Amino acid sequence: MAKSSSQRILSTPTSYARKHYLYVQEVGTLQSLEPHVSKRQNLSSFLFFVVLEGEGFLSYRGIKHRISAGDCVWLNCNEPYFHESSAEHPWSLKWVHFNGAEAGSFYESYLNLGNSYLFHPRSILPFTEFLDGLYLCHQNKGPLMELSSNKIITDIITLCFTENETLKQVEYSIPDKLQQIHTYLKEHHAEKINLEDLSEQFFISKFHLSREYKKIYGTTIGNELTYQRLSHAKSMLRFSDDSVDTIAQKCGFQDSGYFIKVFKKAENMTPLEYRQKW
Repeated sequence: MAKSSSQRILSTPTSYARKHYLYVQEVGTLQSLEPHVSKRQNLSSFLFFVVLEGEGFLSYRGIKHRISAGDCVWLNCNEPYFHESSAEHPWSLKWVHFNGAEAGSFYESYLNLGNSYLFHPRSILPFTEFLDGLYLCHQNKGPLMELSSNKIITDIITLCFTENETLKQVEYSIPDKLQQIHTYLKEHHAEKINLEDLSEQFFISKFHLSREYKKIYGTTIGNELTYQRLSHAKSMLRFSDDSVDTIAQKCGFQDSGYFIKVFKKAENMTPLEYRQKW
């Protein structure tokens, strides 16, 4: 008797898709009929799968997890992993192996925000619908197959981000003190602000503040200040006649030279070029 029953489509992307899109390598379904093990490493691919029924185990990054119906998993297959269906409750999966020029950046950004490669969404239906859409897209092989696949994979990734954000909000609300600090940074961006001052003003450990702020808002306090200052600077460049020196001063930059350096790094153009273009 076969250990599993599966349907899969293997896809070879065009050179254009490899360079510009997120693209499918394999997409399909798996029904384990008895214990089934999949083990890989050093594979240039990202695997996303949904457990429809049954249960089993996942080992990844040195941790062994029990996974069951309703769980979603997103793995970097360059790293060693294996997953195994249980003997008592063989599982059913929908899955896709994908890659692309920005696939790794999406994955690292996702994890850096404190999201988990294993999560249990409120509903797996949106994920399974996207996976079904990918399968049909590659089954039909229409003229826009690769463009459509890029969109659907992007939708899956976006859903991973948004679902984890919702789960975190359900798990805990943003503490009042961090909300106050977030508002304070918006309202006082032009002032000289550092972590030590915030720590003293709001009676919170600077280490705790730094860690919790990034976990909740997805960025450091320094980057948040820079974002606020640049946003106000762009508004002034477009809607005022103030000089670059004046704008730098009003937006909290230490001098115009530093302002120009930071602005160019963020926008790939100088403040004056931005003013001329916009």
